[in-house]
Amino acid sequence: MLINYIQSAMRLANYEILEDGQYYGEIPGFQGVWVQAKNLEACREELQSALEDWLVLGLHMGHKIPVVAGMTPLQKGL
Repeated sequence: MLINYIQSAMRLANYEILEDGQYYGEIPGFQGVWVQAKNLEACREELQSALEDWLVLGLHMGHKIPVVAGMTPLQKGL
């Protein structure tokens, strides 16, 4: 399912605390998918939302979507 793809991609996420105390999160291999938030939980939630938006736009525009854990969102059953 698509949720499995998103969950697998989220496991690749990197987080760090910035000098101003905010959290920064990004997912390697997903160009432009990054966020900043006040706390780690908000950062995770916003990062997942950014990933979902990125996937919808990318699929709509016909972009190549990264393979994650052997899956792509275009596979039958996702």
